[in-house]
Amino acid sequence: MDEPRTSVARAVRAAILTADPRAKAMAARQVARDWAAGRLAPVFDIAMPDMPARPALPELLPPNAMPKRGRGGSERGRIALIHALCHIEFVAIDLALDAAGRFGGERGPRFVSDWLGVAADEAMHFALLARRLVTLGSHYGAMPAHDGLWDAARETAHDVAARLAVVPMVLEARGLDVTPVTIERFEAAGDTRTARILQRILDDEIRHVRFGTSHFSAICTERGDSPPAQWKYLVTRYFRGAVKPPFNDSARRSAGLSYEFMEGVA
Repeated sequence: MDEPRTSVARAVRAAILTADPRAKAMAARQVARDWAAGRLAPVFDIAMPDMPARPALPELLPPNAMPKRGRGGSERGRIALIHALCHIEFVAIDLALDAAGRFGGERGPRFVSDWLGVAADEAMHFALLARRLVTLGSHYGAMPAHDGLWDAARETAHDVAARLAVVPMVLEARGLDVTPVTIERFEAAGDTRTARILQRILDDEIRHVRFGTSHFSAICTERGDSPPAQWKYLVTRYFRGAVKPPFNDSARRSAGLSYEFMEGVA
């Protein structure tokens, strides 16, 4: 007699509550593989934690307490930037896992598949950047990191539309705007290895934002809301900050963020 399958919610929760960075990345990828292979039951029988587990390092600071990175053209400045990006990808693992585990019962198997796939991508991005830090003589945790990234999850935990409006459609979409310039900075410094990693991340993030836009638009249609108007309303209500240009219009269009979404937001 076959043993009962572990629920996807329990597997996701266990990954979120894994503190060690390498182990968390491996756990996220394993959950995605197990779900895709049918080894996890589509059951949501346990709540997601309010906070993910975090390692002892990096030290987490409020945004206004973060030290300056120094000159971007120096190796030290580039290492600091890679570390900051590495931390963003680390937190993004939990953001994607939480979306799947918190809202998957409501939204169904395709939603779960999409966000577990995103979590696996973010885990790979983290691993690539963490390895790059090591080759440059540093490591993840060697510098303080921004402590504000989980705020978006906390403030949108009650509503899947709010979560999608803020996390993929604002936070990840901002990466579409700034990453091409960052790639150019590394190329200008002769660091083509980091530039290639960032290009891979950019290509994946377009798909991630497209997942967010697609699911958000479907939810709005179900609720009888206009997707662009509802997005602007939810961003105004739940995003701490401003959606500011310049925008990477071509990447945003590829991700489903049409002119109707962006009109009048900045």
